[in-house]
Amino acid sequence: MQSLLTLLCGSLVGFSLGLIGGGGSILAVPLLLYVVGVRDPHVAIGTSAFAVGINAAINLIGHWRRGNVKWPCAAAYAAAGVLGAVAGSTLGKAVAGEKLLFLFSFVMVAVAVAMLRPRASGGDPAVRLNPAIAARLLSVGFVTGAISGFFGIGGGFLIVPGIMLGSGMPILNAIGSSLFSVAAFGLSTAANYALSGLVDWGVALTFVAGGALGGLVGIGVATRLAVHRRLLSVIFAGVVLAVAIFMLVRTAAALRG
Repeated sequence: MQSLLTLLCGSLVGFSLGLIGGGGSILAVPLLLYVVGVRDPHVAIGTSAFAVGINAAINLIGHWRRGNVKWPCAAAYAAAGVLGAVAGSTLGKAVAGEKLLFLFSFVMVAVAVAMLRPRASGGDPAVRLNPAIAARLLSVGFVTGAISGFFGIGGGFLIVPGIMLGSGMPILNAIGSSLFSVAAFGLSTAANYALSGLVDWGVALTFVAGGALGGLVGIGVATRLAVHRRLLSVIFAGVVLAVAIFMLVRTAAALRG
């Protein structure tokens, strides 16, 4: 039963990654804790970081084949973000897991509100990396990488608006490009947690298998919604806000108890 639940939860997370480029670990952690039955929040964080990192890499291939990935921008963002993720995850292991999730729920609310704000432009689909864009991507990438590592999440819902802010690309390209960073951040964080024995490898591999299936469906839906950029942004914000409220209620109750 646990394997089946893990497979189904992985499919849901993979669908989220394929559709919106985020919501992976922040969905995976509560699913592992409250559905699959992983007891230690830090093990759930480490396990989800690995599973989401691998699923993001799988979904990245699908978006790449559809021409949604801006590789130079994605690589610049990820390079700085990996350094931040290593530093952030080192600090995060020293903080109680429930406190990490409680604090991060407030970050998620802020991101959701920001994504719901109307944008002046749909973005430039022909964007190219130049020194000014590179500087913005490196700085924003390091900050989001540190936040992702500290909270033990892939950070796609931070990375997508971060890449859009740094480069000015449309949301579909940002979603596809963000998966490179989600994979890099997640695997960097997972490696740090694995060094402390905080990854359940059996659960992680089953989660990855489910995520691969869900990701295929999510990518197809994201591609069909590309012409409705505002709708995709609203879906993105809605998922983040819903999970934030859920995590806030559950972790607040756990901290009181």
